[in-house]
Amino acid sequence: MQGGIHPDFNGDTYLRILSAAKAAAPAMHVHAFSPLEVHHGATSLGLTHEGYLERLAAAGLGSLPGTAAEVLHDHVRGVLCPDKIDTATWLKVVGAAHRVGLRTTSTLMFGSVEEGPAAWASHLVLLRELQQQAEGTGGHGGGVGITEFVPLPFVHMESPVYVKGQARRGPSLHEVILLHAVARLALHPHVTNVQASWVKVGPSRAAQLLAAGCNDMGGSIMNESITRAAGAAHGQELPPVRMEEIIRAAGRQSRQRTTLYGIPPVEQTARSYGTVPLQPLVLAAASIGGLR
Repeated sequence: MQGGIHPDFNGDTYLRILSAAKAAAPAMHVHAFSPLEVHHGATSLGLTHEGYLERLAAAGLGSLPGTAAEVLHDHVRGVLCPDKIDTATWLKVVGAAHRVGLRTTSTLMFGSVEEGPAAWASHLVLLRELQQQAEGTGGHGGGVGITEFVPLPFVHMESPVYVKGQARRGPSLHEVILLHAVARLALHPHVTNVQASWVKVGPSRAAQLLAAGCNDMGGSIMNESITRAAGAAHGQELPPVRMEEIIRAAGRQSRQRTTLYGIPPVEQTARSYGTVPLQPLVLAAASIGGLR
C-alpha cells in the first residue's frame, strides 16, 4: 500500500490503515508506505524516523517499498519531483527502517530529465553504500537491508513532466538492458536480486531482461494505476501460470517467493493457481448521512 501525500493524512492515519489491514488478514505480510509517507507521518507526529518506524513495525508493518526515490540526485529531483523529499532524507528514512529491522526494496526511475548516465551511476553507488551500512561490516549477507533493486523505465505518454516538455520519451531499449546489467555488476554482492518490471516494459521485454542480469519478475499486481495513468498498457494482472510460462520460455526456472525472498507456504502457492481472473475495478459512490 502506498499513495501520495493527502493533506488530511498524518502519522496516525497510516497507523489506522495498517491496523485495519492486519485486523482483516492477520497472517498477511504488509508491504507498505514509501519513504515519503514515512517522513510525512513522522514529522506530523513530531517523531524521529526511527521512532515512527518502530510504531509501524509494532502495528504489523512487514517491509517498506523503496519508492519515491526516482533518481537520487538533487539536481534531477529539483526538476522531476521538487515536491518530494531530497536525496539525503530518502537515505535517512530507508537507513532508519533498516536499523529498526524492517527490510526495504530499492528503485530507480530512469530516462526522464537526466542528462546522461552519471546520475544513474551515482544512484547505484548510494544504494550499494546504504546496503553496506545495513550489513554493518561492509560484507554481504542475505537477511538485512535491501531485498531487491527494481529499475523503472520512465513511461512518458501522459506524464505531466513530459507533457510540459521537460522530459524525453523514456529510455531507449539499449539503455534499459544496460541499466539492468550494470546494476547487477555494481550492486553485487550486496544486493543480489534485480527485478524486471513487467508493468513498465511489458512481459515480453521483461523476459528479455532475464538474460541481462535480472533474476526476478516481481508480483502478479492487481489494479496498478500509476504506470497506466502515465499511458502504459500493462499493470492489471499477470497470473502465476502466465508468468511461469514466460520465465520458462526465456530458458529460466521459475520459483515463487515471499516478499522477503523466502519460500511461501505450500497452501499459499496452491491457492495462487486457482484464482479466478481479476474483475474490472468498480468505484461506487460513498453515502454519508444520506448524501452521495
